[in-house]
Amino acid sequence: MVTDDISERLVDGLNATYGRHPGHRAAHAKGMLCAATFTPTPDAASLSRAPHLAGDTRRAHVRFSNGSGDPTAPDAARDGRGMAVKIYLPDGTTTDIVALSLPAFFARTPEDLLAFNEARRPDPSTGQPDLAKVGAYLAEHPEAVPAVTAAVTHPIPASYAALTYHALHAFGFVAAGGSVRYGRYHFLPAAGEAALSDDEAAGAAPDYLVAELTERLARAPVVFDVDVQLAGDGDPVDDPTAPWPDAREVVRLARLEIVAPAHDREVGGDVLVFDPTRVPDGITLSADPILHARPGAYSVSVARRTAVESSR
Repeated sequence: MVTDDISERLVDGLNATYGRHPGHRAAHAKGMLCAATFTPTPDAASLSRAPHLAGDTRRAHVRFSNGSGDPTAPDAARDGRGMAVKIYLPDGTTTDIVALSLPAFFARTPEDLLAFNEARRPDPSTGQPDLAKVGAYLAEHPEAVPAVTAAVTHPIPASYAALTYHALHAFGFVAAGGSVRYGRYHFLPAAGEAALSDDEAAGAAPDYLVAELTERLARAPVVFDVDVQLAGDGDPVDDPTAPWPDAREVVRLARLEIVAPAHDREVGGDVLVFDPTRVPDGITLSADPILHARPGAYSVSVARRTAVESSR
């Protein structure tokens, strides 16, 4: 992967905020990898000719994570959470989906994201963001308000398995006949959502999310329904800051079943990267600038945390 200056600067911004932590991702540094299966519904093949939507259950890995780039941050910190899915395709390749527990993203472009990360960086003298800088950014970029509001009011989860996750980028789903409909993935927990109270969070262990999920998986698989919300006329498909109306058509695409903690990847020189631009025939990318900036930033992050190439 050839990287450019914006890729370096994006990772520089994350490192400036969270510090450099060798062996860890620049963002979503703390998390848990799990083994899973991805089973499409009968409706999936009518939406897209992609091979993982053709009826057979596919092997998958799922990584749950906290948003912070600091792997020592306590799990009860108020933070958006991540869910990344890697699906293994019949020809030996993979395709990835990344999602957040927030309903929208913070920036429309990589340049805006650089400015946002600069504005929210903690003041070294106080350890807290400068509210004047954050306010100035939001005044200039009102499209960021939904994501920032969601982040500061986000419930502290009782479990990684008890959150709804949203893939904020839109993708084109290409049917067998060649027609294309744009949509966004949403992962809905079959167990429902659950949060901690402030008192419960204050008494929670620093790594309670991994411990809770490990205990949960020892009892039974964790299930998510995978939906695709389809764009309506006029809905922006290249702007991750803009949620679409709830009334838009939704297709139940698949059942994602997480069966156990995974210890078969990310060991030794095996470095997993979940790259949402890695799509098979039957799914196309939108023009979303944030989406297209991801591969370069991931490559820089991998290079800084390890000397080996990233693994598919």
